[in-house]
Amino acid sequence: MPGLLDIAQEAPKTSLLQSSYLENLVNSYGIRKPYKSELEFFKKRPEVAGMATEDSKIILNPFSSNNPQEQNLVAQNEALRLFMNENKVNPDFSLTKEQKSMFKGSEYETDEQAAKQSIIARFLTGDPSVSNVTKEQKDYANTLKMKIK
Repeated sequence: MPGLLDIAQEAPKTSLLQSSYLENLVNSYGIRKPYKSELEFFKKRPEVAGMATEDSKIILNPFSSNNPQEQNLVAQNEALRLFMNENKVNPDFSLTKEQKSMFKGSEYETDEQAAKQSIIARFLTGDPSVSNVTKEQKDYANTLKMKIK
């Protein structure tokens, strides 16, 4: 089962956003060190590569087996999720059966809005862990992309 933000071990697809936009977004929210309780969570869940926090920061799992490039993708995904939360972006498309299955057993299984945001973020960053994105989802991502530029 793929983790919450597990990155497949293959060459990443090309991002739909310029890396400067993504890096600026990551820098605007900032990456902070995980608190003790978050470290305990990450120890138990090494498949969770990182997360957006309630204080609108990004934390990365120091126990993740991802390389620095993959962790950078995770930070970009989380920055996009923070942007969507901050701007009250609530995707209204449907998830496919495959996507729902991908999130089974994760926190996203019971939080469909967060799962949709994750699909959009992963698609925009070229994260290889998302596949078979629907036309409706691509259109939604492209609309969001215009708001970020």
